[in-house]
Amino acid sequence: MEISEVIGIPFILFMIFVAPIWVIMHYRSKNKMGQGLSDQELAQLNDLAHRAEKMADRIKTLEAILDAESPKWRSQHD
Repeated sequence: MEISEVIGIPFILFMIFVAPIWVIMHYRSKNKMGQGLSDQELAQLNDLAHRAEKMADRIKTLEAILDAESPKWRSQHD
């Protein structure tokens, strides 16, 4: 058996069967990554952003109340 048979046959089988599937799967995954967020993920992200804004507003309100009722509260916790 010659060296070209030892290397050539597996190489040909690889190029016929494995390489095309590998290339297809590679570009399919790249395409999915390039699409960005799905509609559900975008809705979840918007909901989380809205909740974060509401929480920030609540924190500002609570800090304003604490500043009015106990002006030294910030220095007590630092």
